[in-house]
Amino acid sequence: MTIQDISCYGQCSLTVALPIISACGVETAILPSAVLSTHTGGFTNFTFRDLTDDIPKIMEHWKSEGIKFECIYTGYLGSLTQIEYVKALFKNVLKEGGLKIVDPAMADNGKLYYGFDADFAHAMAGLCSEADIILPNITEACFMCDKEFIADHHTQEYIDDLLAALKNLGAKKIVLKGVSYEDSKLGIIVYDTVSGEKLDYFNERVAWLSHGTGDCFAAALTGAVLQNRSLYDAAVLAADFVVEALRLTMGDDNHRYGVKFEKALPMLVERLNK
Repeated sequence: MTIQDISCYGQCSLTVALPIISACGVETAILPSAVLSTHTGGFTNFTFRDLTDDIPKIMEHWKSEGIKFECIYTGYLGSLTQIEYVKALFKNVLKEGGLKIVDPAMADNGKLYYGFDADFAHAMAGLCSEADIILPNITEACFMCDKEFIADHHTQEYIDDLLAALKNLGAKKIVLKGVSYEDSKLGIIVYDTVSGEKLDYFNERVAWLSHGTGDCFAAALTGAVLQNRSLYDAAVLAADFVVEALRLTMGDDNHRYGVKFEKALPMLVERLNK
């Protein structure tokens, strides 16, 4: 089950999570936290309906039906209350031994998204402390751990310090996104805090920015993990999938509302089936 918002138009959140995880062959239930006419990246005057009050009612109905999930994956959450409701979902509708994946989708490029503040970042850190796998980018990691944000040209010491701070939050496994030691490459670090193993993976940097790539990454990783791939293999596949989607979107200035992830789905499915 994934809980995040629905943007009726534009490619992010549930609009990408559901088709991507389903394409991985995983049955996916949804719990929408809000409904927007479009996502907020580049659109104005969009509608927004908050569904916070519906979350506990949905949870109680699932409990009455005996519905439990093998995995709960969280994306964009809009308030402190929603974070607390997710903790309740972990306790009440996740199977024993079930997987908790948290993408703390709240910031990028050194800035928090509109409407968020330091209190929210610290509350999100609390949610990450309960997770099995967390998927922060560099910005989100810095806000959760009260660290200085550095955009590029990271040093090994800087990344190791950030990973140590994330470990202190309590998460078992970390996938840190947006690591850049050199201009031409962008990558991830996969860190198992229990074993101490750290593995990295880098792609050639694509000269195209697009909304929703983090959501595409998280959904592809979740689908691959639930198909029994190791976290590292799932993260590599998710990174390659996002790069492929970006390449297929490059040059289309009219497609400003996300990546053409649909065109990259055949690659994702083919790789999963190998």
